[in-house]
Amino acid sequence: MGFFSFTREIAMDLGTANTIIMQDDKIVVDQPSVVAIDRETNQMIAVGDVAKSMYEKTNDRIKTIRPLKDGVIADFSACEMMMRGLIKMVPAGRHLFSPSLRMVIGVPSGSTEVELRAVRDSAEHADGRDVYLIFEPMAAAVGIGIDVEAPEGNMIVDIGGGSTEIAVISLGGIVSNTSIRVAGDELTSDIQEYMSRHHNMRVSERMAERIKINVGSALADLGNDAPEDYTVYGPNRITALPMEVNVCYQEIAHCIDKTVAKIDAAVLSALEVTPPELYADIVKNGIWLSGGGALLRGLDKRLESKIGIPFHIAEDPLRSVALGAGIALKNINNFSFLMR
Repeated sequence: MGFFSFTREIAMDLGTANTIIMQDDKIVVDQPSVVAIDRETNQMIAVGDVAKSMYEKTNDRIKTIRPLKDGVIADFSACEMMMRGLIKMVPAGRHLFSPSLRMVIGVPSGSTEVELRAVRDSAEHADGRDVYLIFEPMAAAVGIGIDVEAPEGNMIVDIGGGSTEIAVISLGGIVSNTSIRVAGDELTSDIQEYMSRHHNMRVSERMAERIKINVGSALADLGNDAPEDYTVYGPNRITALPMEVNVCYQEIAHCIDKTVAKIDAAVLSALEVTPPELYADIVKNGIWLSGGGALLRGLDKRLESKIGIPFHIAEDPLRSVALGAGIALKNINNFSFLMR
């Protein structure tokens, strides 16, 4: 940014699990959506990676909060603090005067007006002067490189931490969309419950997340792509004595099957209401997967087998929404789907 520049421009994917910020076509912040707060003073102690390192390890004086739940803001005050803290991590450059902040923020397509207002208010309280919102499936499509303005149907399935967004896009708009509050967090919860029920072991949310990353699978048979078993350490939930358990991907595929089936059903439901001409385009173009959930082993193959349409995983699924929001930021005057 120049010395006399009066506007800073950033694009943000405000996610349940992670928040990504782009500036000048570069990802400048990629941090967990966690904030640590002093209970006595109600002041922010840490944000992002530092706050996550405290998560589930704090004493009575410190509380760690994930301000977003199911893709939307659950704690307005904590979200505002988190956004301020993460925006401060963005390189500011040199300015003669304090610049105003223009922001494009990705939001779930199933958000209500109240939820959209909560995001706008949080952004404005975090010094945003000119705030635009973009639905996450649209941002993901732009980030993947799809021509969203073309008279052609494309379907995006964006599986984040708190919600799964499914949208059919054509002519610069969302023709139909399905948003379900089932995504990565629910898979993590399934794993916690499974470890407790089948292995009598208590595992933290963070440990369940590591199990999901290391041996998570949507299929019980991955063939040559099968990961090695993952060793989990934790206390017996009855005796509190230490335990060591080797977890294989097949048992994780079994324990998360019901949740993955909800995503299967949501995709089918979205296809049912898709106009026939756009449906034909989708069969030809395939369906795109983005978000962290797209990295679940075998998910694309499972969906393709059940639905009969090719599924493609975005080149950088974790950052597709942020990349799309960054492109939208440069085309504010050209993209009619941006919301103010």
